[in-house]
Amino acid sequence: MTAHFASTFTHPPAVQDLVAWVTASGGIAHRNAAVRAGHTVSTMRAAVRGGSLRKLRRDWIATADAPEDLCTAALNGGSLTCVSAARRRGWWVPDDAPADIHVRIAPHGASPATAGVTAHWTHRLAPPPGFGLMESIEDTLAHIATCLDAEGAQTVWDSAVKRERLDLGALRRVRWRTSPARTCAHRATDLADSGLETIAFLRLTSLGLPVRRQVEIAGRPVDLLVGERLVVQLDGFEFHASSAQRTKDVAFDAELTLRGYTVLRFTYAHVVHHWDEVERTIARAVAAGAHLIG
Repeated sequence: MTAHFASTFTHPPAVQDLVAWVTASGGIAHRNAAVRAGHTVSTMRAAVRGGSLRKLRRDWIATADAPEDLCTAALNGGSLTCVSAARRRGWWVPDDAPADIHVRIAPHGASPATAGVTAHWTHRLAPPPGFGLMESIEDTLAHIATCLDAEGAQTVWDSAVKRERLDLGALRRVRWRTSPARTCAHRATDLADSGLETIAFLRLTSLGLPVRRQVEIAGRPVDLLVGERLVVQLDGFEFHASSAQRTKDVAFDAELTLRGYTVLRFTYAHVVHHWDEVERTIARAVAAGAHLIG
């Protein structure tokens, strides 16, 4: 009985409810959102005093295991953006993209207060969602366009288009403020199934090869079609890991071959780490006329 009384006294129901709500909100929440949800300021203070929650600057409360990237944004009075926001949104991000936590800070805002932070001091293109701990899709893309190289930025943009189901016309009507962002918007496509596909497409077209994406042949789309007869298939590890998928891929390759196509299949490791071998193999196929009819 005594133990039960002590537990109730240490963690009153209102605090328990608040902690449960913050946990369900992703581990971190704005105090105004908590008030809107029916929690009082006094309950928040009690939760912080008792160690059930921690306070981040003025406006944020968080659990002990709240996501580090979001907490870092809150601690620096900014919003998660660039590759950090892209990762959190599930966009395809190159392996060699910066590992720092990228935070948008208002122009003339203070320098980051924590280590491992890359700051983007910019005016916003669009209001951020919710209470602003994550930048808008448009601002995230704008930062990516200027933070990564052209190829890396385009892979992320194409992934965002696919993942967020962005309308290409609307994307191109955004008043992008930088040339890299305008270029990414102009080149963006909703055809790319993965970042690997965008990388390979950009590199092959830069060689002057006629390349199309997601052309349907024998009832299924192929990743890339060079010329009229050279099919390039790309196996991202997340999509082609199962034996069942591999079996389907082999059967499809056989059908394409029987229909007169040359099929070259490359893995994630080939494209990302051994591109020179991929390029040489495709060049040999083109030299042999594998991309031509007849």
